[in-house]
Amino acid sequence: MTEGHAMTSTGGQLFNPNTYDPRQFDPATRRQLRALIDWFEERGKTRLLQDDAEAAWVSDFLDFVKRERIFATFLTPSEFGLGDDDKRWDTSRNAALGEILGFYGLAYWYAEQVTILGLGPIWQSDNIKAKQRAAEQLENGGVMAFALSEREHGADIYNTDMILTPTDGDEDGVVFRATGQKYYIGNGNVAGMVSVFSRRADIDGAEGYVWFVADSAHPAYELIGNVVHGQMFVSTFALQDYPVHEEDILRTGPEAFSAALNTVNVGKFNLCSASIGMCEHAFYEAITHANNRILYGNPVTDFPHVRASFVDAYARLLAMKLFSDRAIDYFRSASLDDRRYLLFNPVTKAKVTSEGETVVRLLWDVLAAKGFERNTYFAEVKDLIGALPRLEGTVHVNVAQILKFMPNFLFNPGSYPEVGTRDDPADDVFFWAQGPAKGASKVQFADWAPVFEKASAITNVALFLEQARALQALLSTAAPDADQQRDLDFMLIVGHLFTLVVYGQLILEQAELRGLDHDLVDQIFDVAVRDFSGYAVALHGKTSSTPAQQEWALAAVRKPVTDADRFDRVWQQVQAYDGAYEMRP
Repeated sequence: MTEGHAMTSTGGQLFNPNTYDPRQFDPATRRQLRALIDWFEERGKTRLLQDDAEAAWVSDFLDFVKRERIFATFLTPSEFGLGDDDKRWDTSRNAALGEILGFYGLAYWYAEQVTILGLGPIWQSDNIKAKQRAAEQLENGGVMAFALSEREHGADIYNTDMILTPTDGDEDGVVFRATGQKYYIGNGNVAGMVSVFSRRADIDGAEGYVWFVADSAHPAYELIGNVVHGQMFVSTFALQDYPVHEEDILRTGPEAFSAALNTVNVGKFNLCSASIGMCEHAFYEAITHANNRILYGNPVTDFPHVRASFVDAYARLLAMKLFSDRAIDYFRSASLDDRRYLLFNPVTKAKVTSEGETVVRLLWDVLAAKGFERNTYFAEVKDLIGALPRLEGTVHVNVAQILKFMPNFLFNPGSYPEVGTRDDPADDVFFWAQGPAKGASKVQFADWAPVFEKASAITNVALFLEQARALQALLSTAAPDADQQRDLDFMLIVGHLFTLVVYGQLILEQAELRGLDHDLVDQIFDVAVRDFSGYAVALHGKTSSTPAQQEWALAAVRKPVTDADRFDRVWQQVQAYDGAYEMRP
């Protein structure tokens, strides 16, 4: 059996700073990740929570990043590594970095996340000077910003009121003057290079789009303020007659629009890592508290509903990790001939982060009032976990993207070489050459059914396979009509049903690569069967569902195969996390 991505803890399935040993990475990467963990642990829980409560900007963290050259090493493609062989864009180790940052605080992850987004248009451009400048700034501890969204347009990125007016050519190297405002721009307070999406005043349509870089320290850059209260600086800023030189221009025309979407493809994958890290830390706090809390003369965890919540939360959290780890392999193996990542990407963003909310809600139901206490990391997680499904496009936007892939995925499989585990120290250069952002409906996938059939000796996998085939039958015999296809409220339910099939496939692939305990796989699909049934019932209740669709929905409902012994064995694994990790005070 091939070995999957190495466990993030030698003592269990979850990341544990006390035992973390990422042996799949090179020595330099291991040293930097260990240094990052040690920095947070030495800082301690009291200081971290105080900084969060006081909305302190993460300047100390960025000083550490500069000193240890973390962003410079992890976020610089090898081509611009300035002779440093450790520099590369390696999605496997970047995911590990994101998980650790999420584990200790979303604000620290966010500083990295918006730097990744800001670098996207730069690394995709043909502007060598801008790339060299970015590499130098990263080496000097700088961070970046990604100025796409605007207050009036929100997610409508086809429109922008950041206007470039051509000059008369009599200014020293200035080809445009930029005027306009951007909104919800992370790191916009300190970024040395802000990638700004704009349109030319003299050209209509897609040909007028332009990405250029601005400097937040320039006099014509007005920092208006932070639009949120928190450690993250989510800025709004204005440019007024900002001088744009030829060397500041990154992409123009339709390529500029593709660069926007392709950057989001890279950046939004990082959301899953943050969600996983946050859930892991919250899980440690929850099980350690609940398993030692006496209520009505018994440990809280003696109550059946509490154990059920913990086992559900654990199964969902493991599923998040399994899917995300396997998606890395497809990302790193992508090419213009293998664009399956275009589906796995929005599934990772929409499904994994939504599951993170569910995990936290299940744990909070157990913790109850304890979850509000200011000396817990959980109190921070409960307030911020909901941000991740709503960044880089809402769940609804991403599920709508997912639907584009459904016909080919379910009915028209293609053929691909097998993709193995990708934790090799390679530079993922394809991210910066993804090509035009179109053609999603033409992407094909390897046949999904054999993955489920191979694991069908696991009872709930077999049950879920019945439901997946039922989805095929729905689309063959009672497919949404033209009106329903225009009804996004209806189609989102279909999208969620389809997403579960994709989610399940990669979970099973990674479970096999990792040699995961069949009890855990069975418990994960116990959850999946129930979730599928829930969406089927929701489809039944939709105003526009037809009698045939309603009949299908009720027939697709399944009860998971329950096994008290299996549940108890999984519970024993959950209980073993009691006291396994507690952050230094």
